[in-house]
Amino acid sequence: ARAPVMLIGEQPGDREDREGLPFVGPAGHLLDRALAEAGIEPRRTYRTNVVKHFKWKPRGKRRIHQTPSKLEVDACRPWLDAELERVRPSVVGILGATAAKSLLGSGFRVTKQRGELLSVDFAPAAVATFHPSAILRADDEEREQAFADLVADLRVVSGAA
Repeated sequence: ARAPVMLIGEQPGDREDREGLPFVGPAGHLLDRALAEAGIEPRRTYRTNVVKHFKWKPRGKRRIHQTPSKLEVDACRPWLDAELERVRPSVVGILGATAAKSLLGSGFRVTKQRGELLSVDFAPAAVATFHPSAILRADDEEREQAFADLVADLRVVSGAA
């Protein structure tokens, strides 16, 4: 499928792993809300992750997310490259530190460089921002500002699409 906006996160979460689709869990619902506020229609987006499997450890009956290793990120890169080639987006929204480091290098810091329109070799433009799951984990007083920052960054994405 072709889409002007490609959104790339870290890895599937528990629900995404079970359903086989990206961004269908709580973080996906928050992302949908942010996209709506930023004026981006969901049908104009292609959503994926840099790592294609859910890395987790058991905690009781729950499966708890584990950050993927560089080896896992590198092993999944051919699939991501194939998606980028197939979709040919006008702009890529990079969601979270793992995705940003994978695509922009280990020195990239989302907290310092989020919301900037970047020149990249894998798409006409890219914008890095927070991953919606980080907003869900934020303290109540920080959550509102983090969501507003996500929406502002997605507006930059929208302007480049």
